[in-house]
Amino acid sequence: MSTASWYVIHSKPRKENQVNAYLQAQGFETFYPTLHVQPVNPRASRIRPYFPRYLFVHANLDEVGVSALQWLPGAIGLVSFDGQPVPVPAHVVHELKRRVAEIRAAGGLVLDGLQPGDAVHITRGPFAGYEAIFDTRLSGSERVQVLLQMLGRLVKVQVSAGAIEKRRVRG
Repeated sequence: MSTASWYVIHSKPRKENQVNAYLQAQGFETFYPTLHVQPVNPRASRIRPYFPRYLFVHANLDEVGVSALQWLPGAIGLVSFDGQPVPVPAHVVHELKRRVAEIRAAGGLVLDGLQPGDAVHITRGPFAGYEAIFDTRLSGSERVQVLLQMLGRLVKVQVSAGAIEKRRVRG
C-alpha cells in the first residue's frame, strides 16, 4: 500500500493561482509558494510565485490516478522523467516552506528591477540607514552583496535581500 507523496505540477503561464484553487477545491493539499515583492512599476503585481509556473501537490497517485493531476485546467501536467511523475521528498518541501517563511518574515523580496550599480538604502540590520550600491544577488540565498563606502573606499558587504530598497530619485 503506497502513501501520499509530494509532486510538482507545471502550469501554463500565470495560471498557478487557477491550478492551486482547483486542486484545493478537489480536496488536495497544495504548496504554492508566493512572495511579496516591491515592484518598480506600482501597477505590477505585489505577489509573485517563488517558482513561476510550478506548484506542489500532496497526493497518493495509486488512489487518485495520474490522470486526475495530469489534465487540470490551466496545467501542463505533472513533472515527470521517462513518463513517470517524480515524487519530491517531504523534507525538501518542508525546507522550501521554511525558506519562504523566512523571506516573508524579512519583508519579502525587494530586488525586482535592481541592477548592479543602482543606489540602495539599507533599512535593517547592522548597516541600517546607510546608502550603498547594489552589486549582485548571491545565488542560493536571500542575501545580496552591496558596496558600502567605508574608510574612504568601497567595501563589499552581504546583507539580507529584505533589508535593502532602491533609492528613490528626487526630482
